[in-house]
Amino acid sequence: MKTGIHPDYHPVVFEDASTGKRFLTRSTATAERTVEWTDGNTYPLITVDVTADSHPFWTGANRVLDAQGRVEKFERKYGKRIRAGKEG
Repeated sequence: MKTGIHPDYHPVVFEDASTGKRFLTRSTATAERTVEWTDGNTYPLITVDVTADSHPFWTGANRVLDAQGRVEKFERKYGKRIRAGKEG
């Protein structure tokens, strides 16, 4: 590998804005805020909107969308299509 072209990875704590859960990982991101971790060291703290702790796919809290209502809204906006000689 070429030297001097790769970013500097360093330990960073990410915090989920909605749940408050924090995890320590490595990243190239930097932050002004810091936090003391359980190992006694201080790391940069980056707050993010969504992590696996709050994302509906990982939490199982998927929303059920009203597909029929969405189709009707589309048809009201753009009109119904005619398929193969039938109204659809």
